[in-house]
Amino acid sequence: MKITIKYKLFFAMLLAAGAVVICMFLIMKWSFHSGFLNYINTLEEQALVRLKTDLEKAYAEEGSWDFLRQNPMAWGRFLDNSQPEELQRTPHPAQRGSGFPPPRNNPSPIEKVRPFPGPPGGPPNGPGTIFPPAPFNRPHSGPFGARVTLLDVQKNPVCGIPAGPLEGKNLNTLLHGEKIIGYLNLVPPQAPPSAQQLRFWKEQKLAMALIALAMFLIAACLSLPIANQLVRPIRTLVRATRELTSGNYSIRAAVSSNDELGQLSRDFNTLALTLEENEKARQQWVADISHELRTPLAVLRGEIEAIQDGIRSAGAEGMETLHAEVLRLTRLVDDLYELSMSDIGALSYKKTEVNPVHLLELTLEGFSSRLENKNIAILTRVPTQDIKGLWADPQRLGQLFANIIENSLNYTNADGRLEIHLNESDGELCIDFLDSAPGVPEADLPRVFERLYRVESSRSRAHGGAGLGLSLCKNIVEAHEGCVAAKLSPHGGLWVAIKLPLNTGAP
Repeated sequence: MKITIKYKLFFAMLLAAGAVVICMFLIMKWSFHSGFLNYINTLEEQALVRLKTDLEKAYAEEGSWDFLRQNPMAWGRFLDNSQPEELQRTPHPAQRGSGFPPPRNNPSPIEKVRPFPGPPGGPPNGPGTIFPPAPFNRPHSGPFGARVTLLDVQKNPVCGIPAGPLEGKNLNTLLHGEKIIGYLNLVPPQAPPSAQQLRFWKEQKLAMALIALAMFLIAACLSLPIANQLVRPIRTLVRATRELTSGNYSIRAAVSSNDELGQLSRDFNTLALTLEENEKARQQWVADISHELRTPLAVLRGEIEAIQDGIRSAGAEGMETLHAEVLRLTRLVDDLYELSMSDIGALSYKKTEVNPVHLLELTLEGFSSRLENKNIAILTRVPTQDIKGLWADPQRLGQLFANIIENSLNYTNADGRLEIHLNESDGELCIDFLDSAPGVPEADLPRVFERLYRVESSRSRAHGGAGLGLSLCKNIVEAHEGCVAAKLSPHGGLWVAIKLPLNTGAP
């Protein structure tokens, strides 16, 4: 079964909330149990101190523990008198009105433990007793009395039955002056000792369990809407991604936060914008290539059909036209191939130290006759000494110079001019090509290095260019870690400014 991320988040938050609730319940249970037992131990320690004080006073008056051995009921009175007044036991009905001493407010502790005269009508078991002799282990003062034992000096029980091992840490020494007269052994409680305390303890555990269950249910009710809110941007991105994969590059995801999901939405929008622009560029590229190929192919087809129809003879003039169109197609295909190789990084560069002045002079010699035929003046401004430290591929650098000169030759009006400046500045070689009119509108300058881009009003296809030369120039310059820019020439044409770093990559 497929579980969506919404329910995965829900169960994760619910599990975390449940773990927290369980931990809180266990900690609260332990804390309450420990604190409650400490509270009970504190009360019993106070009672043990009062019991110890009363026994020491009684022993000082009697001189031995025989008064307790002979009257076991007195041990219960001692236990009762050790409790806080609000917790002391109510006297037995047979004790009421019989002269039995009231608890704790009797000023004489020894009177509390002496044999008492019988009730009116005579004692049921002989003179000097109130009740029948009680069993030795008769509990008094609730669970406290069941866990406290009076021991003599030899640690033999006097009153009470030991409720646990006689460990030294549980023994309280009874003193008469500096003489040890006995011990009190109190076994600490391991659970709420009385029925009331046990009932209170159970009620508190039940209350804590109900609170934990309520907290868990509240967490469950809150986790689902929170998970749904967290998943909402993801669902939006999923829908947008499906639209994007179907070819709708104009889709955009709404950015509703500044967290990771918001950043993911912004990255998605950037991706969609990039794909949209690439798709437009691809469509424009295909349209431009088709247009560039259509012109020479149409000329070739027209010339061949004219020869086939006998309109034109297959003479030297017709062959020259066909040859020119074939050369144009070849140049276009070669430029496309080199540009594609440059884009994928497969254009090879064999760099060595070159002299750019000498390389520029060789390139200009190859264009000298064509420049003279168009009456374009060449003005060069180069340093008198050789420029050293330029690490470049001489073939690609010559191709760079040739493409820029070819561009000026194709688009500069006759009787124009082309200036070439070379100079060093701050560790860089600056190469500037400045031609004369016609120029490029300033708004179109950033686009002159785009593929197949031309300003149709002045630099038309009639001049023979395909608009790929400057794009290839930009790739060559960037491969040499340089930069190229287009500016307005002061002579009314285009200014191509190139900067190449010196001493880069030299061994």
